[in-house]
Amino acid sequence: MHQPQECLQKLQDELRGLKEVLSVAQVVVSSLDLDEVLQNILCSAMGVMDMAAGSVGLYDETTGCLTLHAHAGLSEKFVSKKTWRVKKGGLTHRILEEGQLFIVEDTLDAPFFNNPLAVEEGIRSLIAVPLKMQEKMVGILYLDDFSPRQFPLDRLNMLSILGSFATMSVDNACLHERTQEMACTDGLTGLYNHRQFKQMFKEEMARTVRYQKPLSLIMFDIDNFKKFNDTYGHPKGDRVLQMVSQILRDSLRQCDLAFRYGGEEFIAILPETGIEEALIAAERTRSSIAEETEAGLSDFADHGVTASVGVASFPRDGNSADRLLQVVDDLLYKAKREGKNKVHHLPEKGA
Repeated sequence: MHQPQECLQKLQDELRGLKEVLSVAQVVVSSLDLDEVLQNILCSAMGVMDMAAGSVGLYDETTGCLTLHAHAGLSEKFVSKKTWRVKKGGLTHRILEEGQLFIVEDTLDAPFFNNPLAVEEGIRSLIAVPLKMQEKMVGILYLDDFSPRQFPLDRLNMLSILGSFATMSVDNACLHERTQEMACTDGLTGLYNHRQFKQMFKEEMARTVRYQKPLSLIMFDIDNFKKFNDTYGHPKGDRVLQMVSQILRDSLRQCDLAFRYGGEEFIAILPETGIEEALIAAERTRSSIAEETEAGLSDFADHGVTASVGVASFPRDGNSADRLLQVVDDLLYKAKREGKNKVHHLPEKGA
């Protein structure tokens, strides 16, 4: 039978533990920004278990891949690979399948622990916390240490509770991110929408003026698109818009920003890019649209589509956002008037 003093001490320890869990949970659920949420989860979990390192990976059930989103205390080499496919029968697959807290107190005593990169990193003990929302696996929280460890049961219980809060927070943050994405992207093509163009163009222009860098705009319009729609129907027209959107993604650089401007018009912002480079990008994209749609639409059409293109650069062709946009729009329609499937730009002053 427990003595009164022992019972009181036990109750005080439990109360202190609950207060700590509540404090940690408040930190975890304090943001809707996904990266911030994941970093909060990781730091809180490392604090609860007094672990030297850790990481959080989110799981995509459709691709079977885990993507690293937050890490601490690990070498650059260890975290250099951001996305990896979960191998059937491997440790990660086992953790995802079982959906339970997974503990290794000493990796040298675990024959299944044979990841060369983890061995080289010197990981000697670990805890993996599956982040599971009902039947859906959201991701895995890994905690690592570089010496063998025994983990107190009360701390593991706290970690399990933290894992539940973490899963809800990640799910909320992902939902918020998807909602934000839907608000700024075009539903059909997946490109940024017109509203997002206005906001991002303003921001990019402010940046380019501040740092005195060039910036270029490329505006595209699909030629004879109404006729194409009338001939083959709107679903086929939607397919064209999706194809052109993908061609823009493939033809432009990762740092360039592509938008569906409206209807069959598209626009791209090329930061820190002068007229020469912009013209090369515009011509490459125009040519790809003509070639790839001819091949890609051959199952129902006897021809592809082409695009008329206008290109303008700051400060060469306009010294303000409004002026630059007006110039590129005028150039686009000049290209359409003069035969279509062309790239137009202003000649050099004095030329």
